[in-house]
Amino acid sequence: MSDENLQPVFQIQRVYLKDMSLEQPNSPGIFLEQEAPTIEVSLDVGAEAIAEGIYESTVTITVTAKVGEKVAFLVEGKQAGIFEARNIPADQLDPLLGIGCPNIVYPYLRGNIADVITRAGFPPVHLAEINYEVFYQQRRAAMAEQAAAPAAPTLN
Repeated sequence: MSDENLQPVFQIQRVYLKDMSLEQPNSPGIFLEQEAPTIEVSLDVGAEAIAEGIYESTVTITVTAKVGEKVAFLVEGKQAGIFEARNIPADQLDPLLGIGCPNIVYPYLRGNIADVITRAGFPPVHLAEINYEVFYQQRRAAMAEQAAAPAAPTLN
């Protein structure tokens, strides 16, 4: 085997918008409201192998804007990327898929969400940068905590 075959390989194959939805349940009346909306943002990331050495990484963001109890808009977007990752040590592959790939995909999703909100007639929402390393560590800690929790007793 040549040394070339053992070199780590990481390449972006494609970045694409996998899903985007917009709901405006209270339009057009919501445009007459004078109060500034409150904005809630939720985030999720995922990765899965789609072929030998080929992975899909996804970032999903949901943005909900409310004026009082009324939903002004709800936007959910899922941006994905296909990445080639070969000869990466196993202990480095999970962080690569959980931190590196979302960092590449996220700027595209930020732009797409801001664009959809603007096209819906609202001022753009510019999402903040996300520290995917911290997010990754928090998810790992939560998964470890969940795995360590004793099973709930069953009643007979």
